[in-house]
Amino acid sequence: MQDNSEKISQNKNILLACVGKIVQKERYKQGKGINIFSFEYDIGNGLLSKLEKGVLDTKITTFWKLANAFGYKCSDFVKLIEQELPENFDFYNE
Repeated sequence: MQDNSEKISQNKNILLACVGKIVQKERYKQGKGINIFSFEYDIGNGLLSKLEKGVLDTKITTFWKLANAFGYKCSDFVKLIEQELPENFDFYNE
C-alpha cells in the first residue's frame, strides 16, 4: 500500500493535468495563441504554458482570471474541471 503523501502527490498530478487540459481546450475555442491570450488577460505566457502542461499549480487569483477569461463564473469553471476528473476524485480517499 502506498503512503498517503504519495497518493496525494499522484492525485495532485491528476488534478493539474485536468486543469491544464480544460485551460488549453477553452483557449483553443477562443482561437487564441498563448501570447495573445496571456496578454489580453494579464496572465504570464510562461505560467499559462506550464498550467496547460499540468506541471504548475496556480494561485486562486490566476484561476479566477482564467475562469472569467473563458466566460465562466469561477464555480462553473470548477464544475467543468470536475467533469474531467475521474469519478469520485478525492485527495485523501482511495
